[in-house]
Amino acid sequence: MAKKSIIARQAKREKLVAKFADKRTALKAAGDYAALDLLPKNASPVRLKNRCQLTGRPKGYMRYFGLSRIMFRDMALNGKIPGVKKASW
Repeated sequence: MAKKSIIARQAKREKLVAKFADKRTALKAAGDYAALDLLPKNASPVRLKNRCQLTGRPKGYMRYFGLSRIMFRDMALNGKIPGVKKASW
Protein backbone atom coordinates (compact mmCIF):
# COMPACT_ATOMS: atom_id res chain seq x y z
CA MET A 1 0.00 0.00 0.00
CA ALA A 2 1.30 3.42 -0.93
CA LYS A 3 1.75 6.09 1.71
CA LYS A 4 -1.38 8.09 2.47
CA SER A 5 0.46 11.32 1.65
CA ILE A 6 1.24 10.09 -1.87
CA ILE A 7 -2.38 9.10 -2.46
CA ALA A 8 -3.56 12.49 -1.12
CA ARG A 9 -1.08 14.31 -3.36
CA GLN A 10 -2.40 12.42 -6.39
CA ALA A 11 -6.00 13.30 -5.48
CA LYS A 12 -5.03 16.95 -5.12
CA ARG A 13 -3.43 16.90 -8.57
CA GLU A 14 -6.54 15.30 -10.09
CA LYS A 15 -8.71 18.07 -8.65
CA LEU A 16 -6.38 20.77 -10.02
CA VAL A 17 -6.30 19.18 -13.47
CA ALA A 18 -10.11 19.06 -13.54
CA LYS A 19 -10.38 22.65 -12.28
CA PHE A 20 -8.06 24.17 -14.89
CA ALA A 21 -8.89 21.87 -17.85
CA ASP A 22 -11.16 24.35 -19.65
CA LYS A 23 -8.81 27.25 -19.05
CA ARG A 24 -5.82 25.24 -20.31
CA THR A 25 -7.57 24.26 -23.55
CA ALA A 26 -8.67 27.87 -24.16
CA LEU A 27 -5.16 29.23 -23.58
CA LYS A 28 -3.60 26.55 -25.79
CA ALA A 29 -6.06 27.29 -28.60
CA ALA A 30 -5.27 30.99 -28.33
CA GLY A 31 -1.53 30.27 -28.27
CA ASP A 32 -1.06 32.26 -25.08
CA TYR A 33 1.90 30.38 -23.62
CA ALA A 34 2.83 33.17 -21.22
CA ALA A 35 -0.54 32.76 -19.47
CA LEU A 36 -0.09 28.98 -19.48
CA ASP A 37 3.13 29.44 -17.52
CA LEU A 38 1.20 31.26 -14.81
CA LEU A 39 -1.07 28.28 -14.12
CA PRO A 40 -0.07 25.91 -11.31
CA LYS A 41 2.37 23.20 -12.35
CA ASN A 42 0.16 20.48 -10.90
CA ALA A 43 -2.69 21.61 -13.16
CA SER A 44 -0.94 19.91 -16.07
CA PRO A 45 -2.35 16.45 -16.91
CA VAL A 46 1.18 15.23 -17.65
CA ARG A 47 1.90 15.26 -13.92
CA LEU A 48 -0.80 12.66 -13.19
CA LYS A 49 0.31 9.09 -12.55
CA ASN A 50 -1.89 6.03 -13.03
CA ARG A 51 -2.36 4.45 -9.61
CA CYS A 52 -4.36 1.53 -8.26
CA GLN A 53 -7.73 2.72 -6.92
CA LEU A 54 -7.48 0.46 -3.87
CA THR A 55 -3.84 0.55 -2.81
CA GLY A 56 -2.28 3.47 -4.68
CA ARG A 57 0.41 1.25 -6.20
CA PRO A 58 1.93 2.98 -9.26
CA LYS A 59 3.49 -0.04 -10.95
CA GLY A 60 1.70 -2.88 -12.69
CA TYR A 61 -1.39 -0.74 -13.37
CA MET A 62 -4.15 -2.18 -15.57
CA ARG A 63 -5.95 0.75 -17.17
CA TYR A 64 -9.14 -1.13 -18.10
CA PHE A 65 -9.81 -2.10 -14.48
CA GLY A 66 -8.07 0.77 -12.66
CA LEU A 67 -6.23 -1.73 -10.45
CA SER A 68 -2.71 -2.96 -9.99
CA ARG A 69 -1.90 -6.48 -11.15
CA ILE A 70 -1.79 -7.73 -7.56
CA MET A 71 -5.22 -6.42 -6.59
CA PHE A 72 -6.64 -7.55 -9.94
CA ARG A 73 -5.46 -11.10 -9.34
CA ASP A 74 -6.74 -11.10 -5.77
CA MET A 75 -10.16 -9.81 -6.75
CA ALA A 76 -10.43 -12.09 -9.78
CA LEU A 77 -9.63 -15.19 -7.72
CA ASN A 78 -12.25 -14.17 -5.15
CA GLY A 79 -14.84 -13.69 -7.93
CA LYS A 80 -15.25 -9.96 -7.32
CA ILE A 81 -14.66 -8.96 -10.95
CA PRO A 82 -17.57 -10.11 -13.16
CA GLY A 83 -16.66 -11.97 -16.32
CA VAL A 84 -13.09 -12.72 -15.25
CA LYS A 85 -12.01 -16.23 -14.37
CA LYS A 86 -8.73 -18.07 -14.16
CA ALA A 87 -7.67 -19.83 -17.33
CA SER A 88 -7.37 -23.59 -17.28
CA TRP A 89 -6.68 -25.98 -20.14
